[in-house]
Amino acid sequence: HAHFEQTRQQIIASREWLTGALTQRGFACLPSSANFLFARHPARDAATLMQGLRERRVLVRHFRQPRIEQYLRITIGTQAECEKLVAAFDEILK
Repeated sequence: HAHFEQTRQQIIASREWLTGALTQRGFACLPSSANFLFARHPARDAATLMQGLRERRVLVRHFRQPRIEQYLRITIGTQAECEKLVAAFDEILK
């Protein structure tokens, strides 16, 4: 139980940090209580962002389905993984 609670708290903290970091970069993030975020950038195509991340060895999910095709599904990882994602977005959004 202690391990579960510690892991849960880390995911919550990383999700909150990542939501703030993405919001500062212009992304809109849907409210989440899960271990992932749905995020979109109003000026950038989601498929293009996904490809840019892939080129930097950062994997996110993109679904070509109505209503969500401009969103990326971003799994909450470790703090270091979240920081790598944000750094990759910083490069892409320059």
